[in-house]
Order: sequence, then C-alpha cells, then structure tokens
Amino acid sequence: MPLPPGRSREYNARTCMTDPIVRLFGTPARLKVLRLYLLNDAEAFSIPEAAGRSRIPKDVARRAVAALVGMKILRRRAPRGGGLYTVDHRFVHREALKAFLRATTTLTDAFIIRALRRAGTLQLVILSGLFTGAIESQADIVIVGDRLDERTITATIRIFEAELGKELRYASFGTEDFRYRLGVYDRLIRDVLDSPHRVIFDKIGV
Repeated sequence: MPLPPGRSREYNARTCMTDPIVRLFGTPARLKVLRLYLLNDAEAFSIPEAAGRSRIPKDVARRAVAALVGMKILRRRAPRGGGLYTVDHRFVHREALKAFLRATTTLTDAFIIRALRRAGTLQLVILSGLFTGAIESQADIVIVGDRLDERTITATIRIFEAELGKELRYASFGTEDFRYRLGVYDRLIRDVLDSPHRVIFDKIGV
C-alpha cells in the first residue's frame, strides 16, 4: 500500500532504526567488512587492511567498521594495539551470524567460471577446501588452462576473497603440465581429488 505523501522519508528512517537486518546489511561494503571480521574472528585488522581485503575505499571501510562497532559486533583493541579492530566475542549471536554468512555467499559457480575465463583459455576448475569443508585439502581452487595470465588470476582470486571474507589457497597449471602431474600422482593434485571437491568446469575429462 503506498505511503501517504510526505511520510516516505520518515517511515524509511524509522524502519532502518528499528530493523536490525536493515541496519546490518545496509550496504554491500558493510556486508564485505562484516564477512571479513566475523569469518576471521581470531584476527584483528586496521581500517586500511579491511579496505584492502574487502576491495573498498578506506573512507567506506571506516564508516562500515564504525557502524559495526556501534552495534557491538566489533570492538577496538586496547590502545596498545593501535587502530586495530576485531570481533567482540561478547556479541551473543556471533556463531549464528557466522553460520548465516557462510551459507549466504554470493560467489556462485557461474561467477567463478566467468571471472577466471578472463585469465586465458580455461580447461578445468576444481573447488575444494573452503568451498567444500575439506579442511585437509591443500588448495581451495585448482585452475587449469592454456595461456593463463597469472596476474589476472591473482587479481581474480582477490575479488573472490573480498566476497568470501577469507583468503584462498589456489594453484594454476597449464593443461599439459596438469596432465603430467595427474599421471605421476602429484601430491597436491591427488590431495585435492582425494578430498571432498567439486568440478565446476571440465573440458579435460577428469
């Protein structure tokens, strides 16, 4: 039902103040910063570190951190720790929120493939580790292709990390190199294939 004239702004402001979900996920930047801190809750990050890891401007990261501190989700470390912020472990919904963030990542298989195709002629992409819960796996992503540009791969992985809030371990191989390593039971390749994994792109026939 449409709001009465002149009441929309007042209504929206009141909703934002009273709805914690609206306050929490008010901007994409805030969600990225929240993922970073909550999914690395044993660590502390400065504003520049949070901005770099989340791939957002420093002033945007500063506002996001300030909002999360105001919600008692983050706290500033003691003065001895300088300008470092970390998760406030007194926040009672910390574990539930972490589980929710893990379950609602926007990093789809299609997005991963589309982004990695910019690096060269893609032949194979395998997800393991963080993507499948395989703690023992040595790599989160294995990328195989021809004429792969390593700088583009690295930049793409950084984009994935900003969306996930976690650092990723990855390995990239040329197609013939991968075939050889597969044939001689290369330790990293076998480790990934023997762990829970998902093949999301395959032109090789693994």
